Amino acid sequence: MEASPACTAQLVLAAQRGDRLALGRLLELITPYVRRLCGPIALDDGADATQEALIAVFRKLPQLQEPAALFGWVRAIAVREAVRHVRRHARCEPAELAELPAPGDPHLAADIQDVLGRLTPEHRAVLVLRDVEGLDERQTAELLGVAAGTVKSRLSRARLGFRKAWQS
Repeated sequence: MEASPACTAQLVLAAQRGDRLALGRLLELITPYVRRLCGPIALDDGADATQEALIAVFRKLPQLQEPAALFGWVRAIAVREAVRHVRRHARCEPAELAELPAPGDPHLAADIQDVLGRLTPEHRAVLVLRDVEGLDERQTAELLGVAAGTVKSRLSRARLGFRKAWQS
C-alpha cells in the first residue's frame, strides 16, 4: 500500500484522533518499512523487533507533531527498538573471526544474514542507516544519539567486519 504524503498526513491525524480504520491503514502502510529496518539489525529476531517497534510507534503516535515527517520519525523509533531488542534478547558481542569455520567449509553457506550476525547490533544499525537507507553521517548520528565521529568509526569497522566475514 502506497500513499501520497498528504494522504499519509491525513491518516496520521485521523489515527491520532482515535479513528481505528485510519490506525489500521497506517499500520499497513508502515509495517513493511519497519520490517525492512528491523530485519537486518535484529536478524533472527527481526519479527519480534518489528513488533516491538510498531508497538512503540503506536504508543507514541499522539506525540508526533509533524504528520508529514512520519517515515523519518518511524525510522528513528524502529532502529532504536531493534537495537534495544537485540541487546535484551541476543548475544551482542560479535563472533571472533578466528573461531569461524574455514573458507570453503560446506557447512558455512555465506549468506548476508550469517555475515550480519557476526557484527554487533550497533554496527548493523549503522550499516542499515548508511548503506540501505542512504542517510548521511550527521543524520545517522542524530538518529542513534552518538557523535558523527562514532558513526564514521562504526561504519568503517562494520564494513571491514562484513568484508572479512563474507570472505571467510
